[in-house]
Amino acid sequence: MPDGFFHVKGTSQVILLIDKLAKSFGGQTLYGDVGFQVNAGERWALVGPNGAGKTTLLRMLMGLESPDEGTITLMRDTSIGYLEQELNIDSDKTALQEVVDSAGEVKELERRVAELEGLISSCDDEAELERLLAEYGHVQDRYERLGGYELEARARAILTGLGFPVADLDKRAGDFSGGWKMRISLSKLLLRRPDLLLLDEPTNHLDLESVQWLEGFLANYEGAVLIVSHDRSFMDACVSHVASIENRRVYTYTGNYSSYLKQREDNLDQLRKKRAAQERDIAHMQVFVDKFRYKPTKAKQVQERVARIEAIQQELVVLPESSKKVSFTFPDPPRTGDMVVSAEGVAKAYDDNLVYEGVDCAFYRGDHVALVGPNGAGKSTLMKLLLGVEAPTRGKVDFGQNVAAAYYAQHQLETLTAGNTVMAELDSVAPGWTTSEERRLLGAFLFHGDDVLKRVSVLSGGEKARLALAKMLVAPDPLLCLDEPTNHLDIDSVDVLEQALVNFPGTIVLISHDEHLVRAVANKVVDVRDGRVTVYQGDYDYYLYKRDELAARAAEAEAEAQAAAKAQAQATGVGVGGRVRRNPQVLAEAQAQAAPTGRNVKTREQRRAEAEARNARLRATKEQRDRLKKVDAELKRKQKRHAELIELMADEALYANADEFDRCMKEYNELQRSIPQLEEEWLDLSMQLEEE
Repeated sequence: MPDGFFHVKGTSQVILLIDKLAKSFGGQTLYGDVGFQVNAGERWALVGPNGAGKTTLLRMLMGLESPDEGTITLMRDTSIGYLEQELNIDSDKTALQEVVDSAGEVKELERRVAELEGLISSCDDEAELERLLAEYGHVQDRYERLGGYELEARARAILTGLGFPVADLDKRAGDFSGGWKMRISLSKLLLRRPDLLLLDEPTNHLDLESVQWLEGFLANYEGAVLIVSHDRSFMDACVSHVASIENRRVYTYTGNYSSYLKQREDNLDQLRKKRAAQERDIAHMQVFVDKFRYKPTKAKQVQERVARIEAIQQELVVLPESSKKVSFTFPDPPRTGDMVVSAEGVAKAYDDNLVYEGVDCAFYRGDHVALVGPNGAGKSTLMKLLLGVEAPTRGKVDFGQNVAAAYYAQHQLETLTAGNTVMAELDSVAPGWTTSEERRLLGAFLFHGDDVLKRVSVLSGGEKARLALAKMLVAPDPLLCLDEPTNHLDIDSVDVLEQALVNFPGTIVLISHDEHLVRAVANKVVDVRDGRVTVYQGDYDYYLYKRDELAARAAEAEAEAQAAAKAQAQATGVGVGGRVRRNPQVLAEAQAQAAPTGRNVKTREQRRAEAEARNARLRATKEQRDRLKKVDAELKRKQKRHAELIELMADEALYANADEFDRCMKEYNELQRSIPQLEEEWLDLSMQLEEE
């Protein structure tokens, strides 16, 4: 339990309460007097510039660091999950088994259920048997509530939602790359469903489609979520509150990230107006003071105004520091011919694994191309083919006239010289540049003041990424190929990169999970999936429109095929799926009812009195009986559907159809919430009727 933590009693709503929190590092105050509350079902984004202390706050919540002052309060028995950058994965287990085994409490409950079943079957002592049965009921109830029976199905759902092909679920966890191992860690965390979920840059190793799946997962998450992210579209889609670290304070806003930006600007506008009004009042009164300071007849009025000026100055609005942004125009690349790079009849295979074949595409000067599609489909491979880093198995790739290419990927960070300063590293690729010009470029990538004298070896991952991008744009080549350039960047850094790419007159090929960046930069989209490469001659919104249109056509065709199959089945008297349909005449036949036998010995008056009493009871409980009947029918229907969904989720074929999978998971989550409510209502109504 971290220092300063204690439990909240008597509440089920509050998950986390932070009060008067302060934290400093080496004499530098990160923030002070921080206070806000997080409730169940709320999804918070924690935003602020690099170095503001976002990750430090997450580490304090986990108890990995202690606050200097203040308290961090958790609801009793709250479980916390933190997506750490340090991976803890058993390399010998399969990806699926590693995720399933991470649900420690569920696995322990499963073990205890089996143990209790064995003890109960061999117990002869009545008192001990009663105790074992009571514990068995409690353990089994918690096992069910934690989703024990659907554990593997949920693990499969999460892994496939995060982009794992079904065939890779049984692959050794140790055989995956670092990015995929991070997805396994995220899957383990999501499977455990902690009450408070802490995510630090969770989208860094995801493709666009996996990011969209995670958005939906978090939007329906029952616990509380606190996210640190630079991805604006992601935050817009899934957060309900924003905590912004500004000028060593934390300010809270209700709404998503775009709403926060608007509210923040509105608040700043009000502060600016109030500050301007205060300054006008001071200036107006100061004129009077200066003019009549030495006139005895005006001494009283002068003193009153001096006192008012001092009072206003004490209450003077302090405007927050504006973000340090430097305007910088990047050099134009050498001019190329109209056609920059083309692929003709290209196929690529690794041993027996055919990535794709028959790829035909051409990109021209000024094209800003986004490569999209699921991870593992071959986006990075296509980029390397276009660069000439890899050779095609068949076909050819041609460059246009005067084309040179620059390549940025995460491994480019390893090419930085650890012993150089930031300035020296940039200077190595900027011959002829003045110190002032180099500082301007580094300032555009948020290296200010003495930051340029830092050694590369002490830079954070985000700082190294910014430096590598700055080096690339000193003298940009006419073809820029960027593979996930925003990983580890903060929002201000992404803004700088976005501005540079939007205004770049050359050709760009971009892979990014950041939907906001893709939407801003791309004027052409290439979809890579299922061994096919499809070029869309429009921006990202056009691509989404065309993709939805194609999906709608496919769904319509499938519906027409099902309708035709159903019509044929009705004509032949056989149901869809081979079930025999009953003849309506057979269904219309009524079964004969056996007549009651035996002699009634009660008098007519007795029978009349009993009938009147019975009718009175029936009238009094009619509403309850009607409701019980409806609840019972609804409960049976939902329990049946719940069992069908569990069986469906055990079928690997479900995970190959993303739309069907999302629909099933949404329905499953709704049933998980509604069935316990119906069961409780059914029990209450039954007990009420028994008491009548």
